[in-house]
Amino acid sequence: MGDRLDWQVDGLDWPNRANSRFISAAGLLWHVQDFPAVRRDAPVALLLHGTASATHSWRDVAPLLSQHCRVIAIDLPGHAFSEMPMPASGQSLTGMAQRVATLMQQMQCSPTIVVGHSAGAAVAARMVLDGSVRPAALVSLNGAFIGFGGMAGAIFSPLARLMATGSLTAKFFAWQANDPVVIQRLMRSTGSVIDATGMRLYQRLMQSPSHVRSALAMMAHWDLDKLEPELPKLSLPVWLVAAENDLTVPPQQAALVAKRLPQAKRVLWPMLGHLAHEESPRQCVDLLVEVMQTVGAE
Repeated sequence: MGDRLDWQVDGLDWPNRANSRFISAAGLLWHVQDFPAVRRDAPVALLLHGTASATHSWRDVAPLLSQHCRVIAIDLPGHAFSEMPMPASGQSLTGMAQRVATLMQQMQCSPTIVVGHSAGAAVAARMVLDGSVRPAALVSLNGAFIGFGGMAGAIFSPLARLMATGSLTAKFFAWQANDPVVIQRLMRSTGSVIDATGMRLYQRLMQSPSHVRSALAMMAHWDLDKLEPELPKLSLPVWLVAAENDLTVPPQQAALVAKRLPQAKRVLWPMLGHLAHEESPRQCVDLLVEVMQTVGAE
């Protein structure tokens, strides 16, 4: 495997490949998966994955959800098959939100609901706050809205920034990912138990130095301190889904975020971890359909 994933090699068995296309927007070439709806006037759901993930994380959710609406899933900048902006500071929350918004404009798409997993939820919130999208609802799946505090916050970002500047770091991580045990340990650290397909694809992603470098750059420039004070300005309904066994974003964080939102609706999924939508896709789809019905979108 080279530095970057090759669509004609690494993407041959990519989930839902038939729905994939590549679109130029915001100076980048994006990998987008577009699932058309049965009705022309159907609502649109935009799915945003989290750090170090990709469109594969929606592999079971997207086809099921497309029975109710048009579904658009993207690889965030630098992740999987989408190009990374240069310099690496373009991986900031604001920069990523602006680029995703430009992609939506290029596609002439106005999402009815935006669904974000982990860091993807922060991207969704930033887009709504900036007025670049105006969905009827936002759904956060184990959303990462609150940054590290105290000593961890003082150390984490500078360390990630230092790691992101060195290509050797990404290459070392990618080399380690050749060992399936490393990936198994990484997945266990999320509190989730995912299927063999998911394990294989996460290993493929982590074997790509470019993908790892993009994830590190995203963490290095991920400033949530500016987002937190603006959360009360999210005037639309926000569903905050927390998973009981999430070891990455503690479920208690959803309770803290809910206190800051005018229209927060909390949902707790028992016995699931950080990758809950991959563990229980039907449960995820049922919730998203319920959200669309509640806001009158379906």
